[in-house]
Amino acid sequence: MVKSIVHSNIWRHVFIIVLGLFMLYPVLWLVSSSFKPNHLIFSEPGLWPKEWTFNNYIKGWAGFQGTAFGKFFLNSAFISVLCVLGNIITCSLAAFAFARLKFSLSKLWFTLMIVTIMLPYHVTLIPQYIIFSELNWLNTYFPLIVPKWLATDSFFILLMVQFIRGIPRELDESAIIDGCNVKGIYYRVMIPLLVPALITTAIFTFIWTWDDFFSQMIYISKIDLFTVQLGVRALFDPSGSSDWGALLAMSALSLIPISLIFLFFQKYFLEGIATTGFK
Repeated sequence: MVKSIVHSNIWRHVFIIVLGLFMLYPVLWLVSSSFKPNHLIFSEPGLWPKEWTFNNYIKGWAGFQGTAFGKFFLNSAFISVLCVLGNIITCSLAAFAFARLKFSLSKLWFTLMIVTIMLPYHVTLIPQYIIFSELNWLNTYFPLIVPKWLATDSFFILLMVQFIRGIPRELDESAIIDGCNVKGIYYRVMIPLLVPALITTAIFTFIWTWDDFFSQMIYISKIDLFTVQLGVRALFDPSGSSDWGALLAMSALSLIPISLIFLFFQKYFLEGIATTGFK
């Protein structure tokens, strides 16, 4: 009986490892090809390069038109950090209001907020573009950052609302007895308990903002404002003369920040997902 269980567990782990390697193959090929000369990238299908070169990283990091690729990384980091801060602050405030405060038509406003989750981004793109154009915000970072400071990401509000609803109201009552007002309950009671949900929000926001290409392409056209995604796209030449080695090298480097963020905070990320709505 024990042998059969061990045998089945071994095969289960082998299957998971093989499936994981299969899913990771595109990433492994990307990293491997970034060290190959251009003439071997598509002619050599293997993961282990026959010829190694670091010139792809040197040429890619040099950027183009006088702008180094490091500038694009700084731009992406600037946008991502501000978006993370905006979502953490405003979405937690909105969630606290929906979950704990009583105000007129609260259920209606909460329902309308939920409905916005089902709206595709492309539906709101044109009116948003018109608004930002009238505000002279094109070729600035305002269209990418300001909405995050207005609690527009309903998904994170819902995530935190479910988390807060799982926190006993007796804690609020105890805080009121101790002299806390609404602000004190939010800062002293809710924020410390919301840490897993806040970290989950931060991780998702950072990854989605860092990987965002469509919005950045719509609102940004100046090279010195380019993000990593726009910089990688600029290395691609549709005519067929692209420097594939540099493009793949910068693509591989662009994966490092989001991979590190997830690895360092995955404990809190999983805790936030597991406890949301079940505390």
